[in-house]
Amino acid sequence: MIEHIQLADLRTFVSIAEQGNFTKAAEKLQVSRSHVSRQISQLESQLGVTLLIRTTRTLKLTHEGQKLYQECANAFSFINQALLEAVENTETLSGDIFIDSVGGIIGEDIIATMAHEFMKLHPNVHIHLDFSSHRIDLIMDDIDIAFRMGELSKYEAFIAYPLMTIHMATLASPDYLQQYGRPIHPKDLIQHRCLTGSVNKWSFTNKTEDQVINITVPDVFRCKNGRVLVNGALHGNGIIRVPTLYCTEEIKQQNLEEVFNDWHIPSVNLSLIYQRDKYQPKRFVEFIQFTKAYFKNHINHDEKVILTKIKTTDVIDI
Repeated sequence: MIEHIQLADLRTFVSIAEQGNFTKAAEKLQVSRSHVSRQISQLESQLGVTLLIRTTRTLKLTHEGQKLYQECANAFSFINQALLEAVENTETLSGDIFIDSVGGIIGEDIIATMAHEFMKLHPNVHIHLDFSSHRIDLIMDDIDIAFRMGELSKYEAFIAYPLMTIHMATLASPDYLQQYGRPIHPKDLIQHRCLTGSVNKWSFTNKTEDQVINITVPDVFRCKNGRVLVNGALHGNGIIRVPTLYCTEEIKQQNLEEVFNDWHIPSVNLSLIYQRDKYQPKRFVEFIQFTKAYFKNHINHDEKVILTKIKTTDVIDI
């Protein structure tokens, strides 16, 4: 019968032991005296133990009742503290935020800088930032917030807030193109050296015709870090597909150039992903709002970053 004992009955028992009588305990619990009496009778019946000796004038704990009171009082003290911490964790700006982000300039420069600025404003918030390109499960991997590029699968439990549109480009150095020739069609990439990140299936759209083609490129080098790919292309080692913001100056100085004239890569969104939870801790709520404002007021207006601002009303559920 122990598994059927109600926590409320134990709380009532502890309150009676502390108050010294049923009436005061009922007043503290804001219930009737008869309700308290029924709870104790039910508790004793389920345990098969007499906990209180009651007369018209006195109330005394039995030996078993005294022992149960001491153990329960200690347990409720821990429970009450845990409940208080849970509430405080939701209402105060403190605690940990676990963030997973794409790497490269986006993660290492933009997201990391933003995280440091947020922590400077809220020093009691501790951020754990990880750069990952693999598919993650926010719940199973204990991730609170994620930043991802491209199309996202839809899940009812999460919200994806688009922060910006990122322009993509297929690039190579003039030295590479002089040595290996310039591909005319995406299919020509099969005969070229390609440096890839986490994806070696590249999609292209014809600028003049309504045509889309997907090519699995042969990668002679693979690395999930955009800086490394740009460096490899600058050394003439192959063709890369990266966000243009990874190599703005290199493009401007013509150290890297667009490979195709008639084919381009569709732009992709960078999205902020977080759980749909109306009882989010305050640190999550503040960081999410800070991120939206940061991208709106700083990133999308930075002349050094080649970005196109998108409608922030295009929030999607994933």
